[in-house]
Order: sequence, then C-alpha cells, then structure tokens
Amino acid sequence: MMTRAVLAATVVLGLAGVLVAEEQDTRVFEMRTYYAAPGRLDDLQARFRDHTLKLFEKHGLTNIGYWTPIENAENKLIYVLAFPSAEAKAAAWKAFFADPEWKKVREQTQANGRLVTKVESVLLSATDYSPQVKPTAIGDRVFELRTYTASPGNLEHLNARFRDHTVELFKKHGITNIAYWNPMEGQPGAGEKLVYIIAHKSVEAAKESFGAFRKDPAWASARKASEDKAGGSLTVPGGVKSEFMNASDYSPMR
Repeated sequence: MMTRAVLAATVVLGLAGVLVAEEQDTRVFEMRTYYAAPGRLDDLQARFRDHTLKLFEKHGLTNIGYWTPIENAENKLIYVLAFPSAEAKAAAWKAFFADPEWKKVREQTQANGRLVTKVESVLLSATDYSPQVKPTAIGDRVFELRTYTASPGNLEHLNARFRDHTVELFKKHGITNIAYWNPMEGQPGAGEKLVYIIAHKSVEAAKESFGAFRKDPAWASARKASEDKAGGSLTVPGGVKSEFMNASDYSPMR
C-alpha cells in the first residue's frame, strides 16, 4: 500500500509534469524577411506602423517583433508572428489577404512602385527549453538573430547542449534569452537548424558577454563533453550566423 508521503510525492511530481507541459510554447511561429525595394524601406515600415499590424491582429496574426539589421545593405525587415496552429495560420493569412482594407492600403502604398522585391518565410516551433515568447517593450537594447546549422545527425545534441548548459551560461554572462526555435517539418532547414534571438544592452556589451562566455570553464567543459559524445563539432564549418538588429519603433518586442 502506498504511504501518504509517497502518494503526496507522486501527486506533486504529476502536477510538475503537467506544469512543464503547460509551459511549453506549442504555437506555430512564422519568421518573415522582407527585402525592400531601393529607397522604400521607410515606406514599408510606415505601412506596417500605420496599417498592417492592426490588420494582422484583426485577423488573428499575433505580432511578436519587428526588426531591421544594424548593417542593412539588403534593406531587410525581419518580423515574427505567432498562431495557435498551422491551420489557424493558413486561415488568418487567407482572411488578411481578402480584406478590402488591406487591398486598398496595398494599392495606395504601391502607387509609386512595389515596396518589396522578395519575401522569405519559415515556420518555426519553439524548443522545449525556449522561454515563453512574450513581447516586452523594454527599449534601449540590441537584438541578435543567430542561426546554427548542425552537422549531420547532431541537431538533437546541439539542442541538448543549449538546454542543459548554454541558456543558463548566457544568463550568467548578461545575455537575455528571448526565443529558441527549430524549423518545422517540411520547412527550409528542418532537422538541421537552430534559430534563436537574444538581446544585449548594446553591440559592445554583446562582444563583452560572449568574450566572458567563451572563457568560462563551464562552457569549455560543456562544449568538450558534447563534442566527445557526438564525435565532433555540433555545427558545420561556417554554420554559425549572427545578425545584430534594432527593433522597429512599432514593434511589440523592443
């Protein structure tokens, strides 16, 4: 027969499991990158600021964040939306594109030519160690978009290293964890990429934080152990990409 103490412990552990499951962010995220036509990035930003965000919310597209790279030779606008499911995403976009108000805004803002020359989109799912993705308007900080391409068969090892070590070491060294995602099945980079956003007080602060992080014995130990287990580097040569970004003035996350 189960004692009261054992029964109580079982209930607590069961509740803990439920809480962990509830905390997992199961939404579908969409990261979209717009390449503005030459000289039209400000016009594109104005359209989002004055019209698009409101229309997105009207049709169930949840605005998370909008950013432009600090070094932006390609005139990019990068933003992230959230949806309850893939089905909800498809329905929301369909309703948005069919909205007469959107059609009118698009026609008016493109009277002098197209604002966007190319659009890239990838659907993402949050990792089990990602913080809940909640837009916070803190301001006066710089965001960093980082994309890792795992070496063959090592995405799970890479995720495990972030889960068990990296995110806590980032915190230790003043790096704010914002969100960690993997591309969903069927998307570009599925099964091989880790995409994440972190934040810093400034670009200079980021360099200082990463300098301290890389010198940390705990990081050196975690890296060695993970690479020994995987049989080599967890990323392909040149497989770590970084882009510093500023939040747009209308971004929910900034």
